Amino acid sequence: MSLLPIPLLPGAVPPQADAVSTHGLVLGEIGTTGARPGATGFLTDTTLCIGCKACEVACKQWNQLPMDNFGFSATSYDNTRDLGATTWRHVAFVEQMGGPVGTDGMPGGHAGGGLTSGGHAPTELPPFQSHWLMQSDVCKHCVNAGCMEACPTGAIIRTEQDTVLIQQDICNGCGYCVPCCPFGVPELSLFDGKVHKCTLCYDRTNVGLEPACAKACPTDSIQFGPIETLMARARERVGSLRERGAKTAYIYGDRAVGGTGGMDGLNAFFILTAPPETYNLPARPELPQSRTFPASWSTIGAALALGAMAIFSLRGR
Repeated sequence: MSLLPIPLLPGAVPPQADAVSTHGLVLGEIGTTGARPGATGFLTDTTLCIGCKACEVACKQWNQLPMDNFGFSATSYDNTRDLGATTWRHVAFVEQMGGPVGTDGMPGGHAGGGLTSGGHAPTELPPFQSHWLMQSDVCKHCVNAGCMEACPTGAIIRTEQDTVLIQQDICNGCGYCVPCCPFGVPELSLFDGKVHKCTLCYDRTNVGLEPACAKACPTDSIQFGPIETLMARARERVGSLRERGAKTAYIYGDRAVGGTGGMDGLNAFFILTAPPETYNLPARPELPQSRTFPASWSTIGAALALGAMAIFSLRGR
């Protein structure tokens, strides 16, 4: 499903907040989240990422995480591959195939487009990030976090900065939180049998320091600060990118895209220029808990139907 182009810029949301765009997005939800007062988080601008992986190194160094099992993946120049128990920041290298620039400014007429029907090589390149996309991924610290709701021991808490933190001395390694994350972030560690993920450098931010990844980023692709400030900056940046020709730029992690399905937005959001699936992100994520009631009603309906069939069967004898 293509979410692009969005007909109005996020910074130009009309007063009628309940209006619905032609792409199924509620215009009043674009560029907004339900972050609590005092919330802090990340804005990751993928248009500024150069793929240096300094954020990955800084994260591992500060949090004393072991190295990954490097190997030949045969799928990408990226050798750390994904987020995990020992990789809390991961820079994805997304290589797009060739093709001429389409009306939306992307190769082949859309993100990830192949060659033309005639099999011709590219004749024109997009304004920037020709055929490569870089994205530094991280835990999204959801406004309503599925992992926290699923934790039976209270090990996962929300800090005073509105971030989501796993207390390692309380986690019992049950793993209930793992399938409850729509983004597949938490992971059980083979070293200690507990679940680990990004802490948003709580030990640094709690004393007024920047998270290690944001501090190490040489291009300010990763920015840390109050959510309100970051979201306003993201809306302005998206508008600027579109004026300069990147017409596919949009915010991922607001109530309209990425922060859907009961999450009410993400405290770690992104500026993207291709559909979410291109970056291995879900287009319409939702909390697994939101499916509880429909599943319950289905079970009750099936039980009633079987009961009725049994009654009719017995009456016929």
